[in-house]
Amino acid sequence: MMRAEAGPETSAAAGACLPAGSRLIAGIRIADTDGGTVIAELSAALAAGRVTRLAFVNAHCVNVARKDPDYHAALKRFLLLPDGVGVDIAGKLLHGAPFRENLNGTDFVPRLLSALQRRPLRVALIGAAPGVAERAAGRLARDIPAHRYIAVSDGYFGADGRDEVLARLAAAGTDIVIVALGVPAQERFIAEHLTSAHGRLFIGVGALLDFLAGEVVRAPKPIRALRIEWVWRLALEPGRLWRRYILGNPKFLLGILRERFSRCTGS
Repeated sequence: MMRAEAGPETSAAAGACLPAGSRLIAGIRIADTDGGTVIAELSAALAAGRVTRLAFVNAHCVNVARKDPDYHAALKRFLLLPDGVGVDIAGKLLHGAPFRENLNGTDFVPRLLSALQRRPLRVALIGAAPGVAERAAGRLARDIPAHRYIAVSDGYFGADGRDEVLARLAAAGTDIVIVALGVPAQERFIAEHLTSAHGRLFIGVGALLDFLAGEVVRAPKPIRALRIEWVWRLALEPGRLWRRYILGNPKFLLGILRERFSRCTGS
């Protein structure tokens, strides 16, 4: 069960919204829990007006965090959920068992929004290419109609346009802000710039808006069931993703093996 501290903000840095069974992988504390428990706690935090930051950690995130101290530090302010077979392998190697549930953002965020329909919310979307947030908002409005979806900005506003985006977001009076700027930009943007003036639940979602808008085709269910969706994505976008998967997956596993060895030797 996750616990939330008193006060306006719920963050990993303060020890809030963290399950007792969370696990450390490369110094990153990832929740070992089930989706139903997470949804119940996020619902309670929203109702109480507490600020919560939510992100999803996969093998690529771990690789980035190992070499980017600012991103690694930003993650300490988030509730982090396990995403993908890579972190499950790490769970087995480092802690003796996989995570209780694979809680990738592409599936979990629509599941969360569906579960919250009894309390209609205002949901802001930021990120992806021009026009994508608008199409993603339309898709969500059709699939999960209880909430109001507001496409605030694409992901190309940069430092010069950031204040305008923040002002637009504050004026929208949103409850949930979905940010799709890619890793590590989305987590740093949330941690460094979003406050209670902009919403109560901030979620870094990677490619979710692209999937919702039809920009990227989701892998068929049999491929997802085999937990090799990364192979599908690599086949669709080899030029962009080959480094992440062909080079990144072995790098991730080597780092996990080194971490396991260092624990065994006590070094």
